Amino acid sequence: MSAPLPLCVVGGGSIGMRHIELTQTSEQTRLTAVVEPVEARRAELRDMGLPVVATLDEVPGDTRGAVVATPTPDHATSGASALARGMAVIVEKPVAGTLDDARTLVAAADRAGLPLFTGHHRRCHPFSLQAREALAQIGTLVAVQGCWSLRKHDSYYEAEWRRKPGAGPLMTNLSHEIDLLRFFVGEVEEVTALLSSAARGHEIEDTAALAFRFDSGALGSFLMSDAGASPWSFEAASNENPAIAGSGQDYLRLIGNEGALEFPSLTRWGRGAPGEIEWSKPLARTPGPELAAVDPLLAQVERFAAVVAGGSDDVLCTGADGIAALEMTLAAALSRHRGRPIRRGEVPGDYNGT
Repeated sequence: MSAPLPLCVVGGGSIGMRHIELTQTSEQTRLTAVVEPVEARRAELRDMGLPVVATLDEVPGDTRGAVVATPTPDHATSGASALARGMAVIVEKPVAGTLDDARTLVAAADRAGLPLFTGHHRRCHPFSLQAREALAQIGTLVAVQGCWSLRKHDSYYEAEWRRKPGAGPLMTNLSHEIDLLRFFVGEVEEVTALLSSAARGHEIEDTAALAFRFDSGALGSFLMSDAGASPWSFEAASNENPAIAGSGQDYLRLIGNEGALEFPSLTRWGRGAPGEIEWSKPLARTPGPELAAVDPLLAQVERFAAVVAGGSDDVLCTGADGIAALEMTLAAALSRHRGRPIRRGEVPGDYNGT
């Protein structure tokens, strides 16, 4: 086993704290510093016994990796600063606030010859890895249907910025879903969005209905809402977030011409009788495998450490993958404004979704 990766975490907020905890937990990483520009927060972190600095310039010189967990508008700036100091980088999703910033960041990593990954950690669950194999058993993919609906508590919206454009489920939650769909299905060609703010009455949307066309020809639909109470969401299905109640209910269905797959349980429906698979014949149900639960953020940082040590990885979300997820997230927002489908390549480089 190689020596632990000396790693800093940029940003001491709630997401940063998760990365700090896991960096300290893993035997494959060693926390060298927490970079936090806000003095009052630095004092709080220092009281926790953490090695805190105000800027990347103050990070110990042996640091070889950085996790950027700052607000989205800062992702490109802090990511580029870490790369300029010779650090490999994981930048939390979305990879940047605009496509121009994201492309600049990825280009900087390419010039430096350093790994850059986007923090779409859902790929690292065992059920996500096995889903790609299970999809081969349902024939040619025809359609995908998803539902992410969790009712956020009313006090969540006491902060004014959470009621403003850019803070609704479209820009907050959709990029994770698009990355996972790309991981399973392939590139998204176009997206159409219908939005509503009728449930909460805020300036931002509380509900979005989305339609996707994939390069393969498959179609997809996805419903998202932070006002509708339901058991259907990735977090409720996977129990990955301790702040969100689990349900164990699948939230995604993938349909092929020879069967269907429920996710994340990996319950498969397929051939139940000889001959052509058609509607008069019942489908056979095959329960999904029992898989060990993992902390996907821990799995992500350990995969990252292995890459920095010289290994390769085909699961982590690359910078280019992060750009693709960001582009179609922004395309959904742009579809709302233009009232029509938005294809890949149509999103202006400086568009931020508002």
